[in-house]
Amino acid sequence: MSTYPQPPNPRAYHEIVWEIVRQVPRGVVTTFGQLASMIPAPEGVEAKDYEKLAPRWVGDAMNAVSRIDEPTIPWHRVINSKGGISLPEESVSAAIQRARLRAENLLDQKERVDLDQYGWEGPDAAWLEAHNLRAPKSLRKPPPDDGGQMRLF
Repeated sequence: MSTYPQPPNPRAYHEIVWEIVRQVPRGVVTTFGQLASMIPAPEGVEAKDYEKLAPRWVGDAMNAVSRIDEPTIPWHRVINSKGGISLPEESVSAAIQRARLRAENLLDQKERVDLDQYGWEGPDAAWLEAHNLRAPKSLRKPPPDDGGQMRLF
């Protein structure tokens, strides 16, 4: 049992997460936080609280499908914000996730995924709008300053 509040309707929240994850194509990954950024706060949940809880709620949704290895949901493409696998190292699910990420040539020598190179930019705007979702936060670092205009701050 978790030690943090759950969504008002956990099953409905999980279904939304799973539908988004079904859109993640082969060769890219998403993160718990990026998925959470697409889903508006459920009714009755304060935005500030939701921002803190949502990645955990996404993690709960992903744990539910990774345990049963749901074939219609590419759960292995959901990783943490550091580019790593969050499942317990010795778990069967972690071994499956690692093997699948390797098969897609996404893991580097440190068993991490380079989010700048393989981070998903999310579904297209029409799909998001049709599902009442928000544009995702980018997983890629902003490009370095080109050295032109001097920054004041």
